[in-house]
Amino acid sequence: MLKRDWETLLEVVGGKSFDRPPVALIVDSPWLPDYAGITHMDYYLHPDLWLKINLQLKQDYPNIIFLPSFWVEYGMANEPSALGCLVRWSRDDMPTVEKRLTSPEEISRLRVPNPEKDGLMPLVLNLYQYFRQKLEETGHEIKIVAARGPLTVASFVYGLTELLMGIRIEPDWMKKLLELTTETAITWLKAQLKAVPSAEGILLLDDIPGLMSKEDYVEFAHPYLKAIFTEFSDKLKLYHNDANTTHILPLLTELDIDIFNFGKEVPLPEIYKYTAGKMVVMGNISPLETLREKGPEEVRKEVNEFLKDAPDKYLLLSAGGGVSPGTPKENIAVLNQVAAVDY
Repeated sequence: MLKRDWETLLEVVGGKSFDRPPVALIVDSPWLPDYAGITHMDYYLHPDLWLKINLQLKQDYPNIIFLPSFWVEYGMANEPSALGCLVRWSRDDMPTVEKRLTSPEEISRLRVPNPEKDGLMPLVLNLYQYFRQKLEETGHEIKIVAARGPLTVASFVYGLTELLMGIRIEPDWMKKLLELTTETAITWLKAQLKAVPSAEGILLLDDIPGLMSKEDYVEFAHPYLKAIFTEFSDKLKLYHNDANTTHILPLLTELDIDIFNFGKEVPLPEIYKYTAGKMVVMGNISPLETLREKGPEEVRKEVNEFLKDAPDKYLLLSAGGGVSPGTPKENIAVLNQVAAVDY
């Protein structure tokens, strides 16, 4: 991330007014290999090619703030691999993860992983140190590190259906699992921050709380999310949840979040009335129906309509989620053209 992009994020969080909101996008391996015209396997396994692609991204779209920027990830596999899940690789797609547990009693077999030794985590840490040195010559720094949230990791280890059912029929076991995945997220973020001294922010990604009832969220999500964000109170904190969080918005404002990337189902006026002055909201152009499926002129029209009623502060114009596989480069270029360039 360039210094001016980091400073812009801090200004938005600080409540600075903009004629047009800055544009920020979450991009990772679902989209970047196709953008570069290479296979997923080559993207994951050739560090210098990976670095070239991530640098080229900023050259192609200089007005967009990419988050977390220079993100070392293997799809969803980092944390589950360290908890013993089998990872299956594909030449032209992201790796898939097989759940490890088949019964709640097996949760007692899990241990918080050691990021220096377990799964893909040591590879990620080593690559971060390698890229950090390479980036010193470019004007970029790694400013934000990322982790999947406790419910998402639990859903990979135990199964999403099994997790949501277990909340009803085996609540004590599910709390043990969530306590462990919460500690995993904290341990993993701390290990990355140690490996990358330039990092001053964290990104937590967890969509599962949006799939829960308000009552279940209060008991089985809120305490664990709160524990993670509280642990990093001295960092810039970003939260991604592109599920429908309308029913839990008041509760999300109680978390120590600086930037919230929310889902397309949540109307901007609805979220803004709860969050204004408490956190920056990041959205809300549909990543699928608009950015992936429509042509550039339709995207431009929809973005301009969105901006007509957009507030002048506490907003980052973005997709209501990450950039989806298959999104045309031309549509990202529209956002680059629309982006404010006076910051």
